[in-house]
Amino acid sequence: MSNDFSNLREKEYPGRLIIIGRDLSDENAIIVYAITGRSPSSQARRIDLTPEGAWVKPTDEKILRGGNRDLLIYPAIFFGQGLVVSNGKQTIDIYNRLSPGLDATDILSNALHHWEYEPDAPSFTPRISGCVLSDGRAALSIIKRAEDSSASKHYFRVPMLPGAGKMISTYSGENRDPLPSFQGDPEAVRLIYDTSKDTAEAVYYALRPKKQDQDFRVAVVCVFLRDQTTSGFNISVINRSEIKTK
Repeated sequence: MSNDFSNLREKEYPGRLIIIGRDLSDENAIIVYAITGRSPSSQARRIDLTPEGAWVKPTDEKILRGGNRDLLIYPAIFFGQGLVVSNGKQTIDIYNRLSPGLDATDILSNALHHWEYEPDAPSFTPRISGCVLSDGRAALSIIKRAEDSSASKHYFRVPMLPGAGKMISTYSGENRDPLPSFQGDPEAVRLIYDTSKDTAEAVYYALRPKKQDQDFRVAVVCVFLRDQTTSGFNISVINRSEIKTK
């Protein structure tokens, strides 16, 4: 399989990532959430679908206890008057702020007012979040640790153009310790696939191991959300724990 996620293929270890954009037909918003993990507890997870959205769940409770459960298990995607996606429990606060009458960046700013980066020294993983409103407006955010240890918060409007998307990840892509946080504005990606299944498979393939013995992939979920609806969507999930090789 070939795809156009060239900047993603260059990242050895992006951590968790969000992509928001539109399909080529200009009929659907596209939301992708993907997880990579290095530790056994990070790997011992999957994404489960529920009527409300998608949850990150454990595949092995015993292995998961080797990490911080509060940071590992959370709702990744919620549906409401639009859609919310994040890499932590801040998903719930953003969901409760959803309103089609507000600006997408304002929703994120208001919801994330009291949130900081994750307390997982020495990496201090950024919190990444996004929302897509039912009217098609969208935004991304990242909360990172500043040099003075304060929370540095950044919000980005996402221009929803056909076949185009924006991607943000927790880490810059280098596999070293401590893990370097994502820098700069969200990266541009092309969204060239017609279905959530094909898009999820393309992202999963782009995350394939850069070194043969280091497959960090955990899960990918992709949503195609039809404009002006709260129920016109389809979802595809790939869990590495459920497949032998890919």
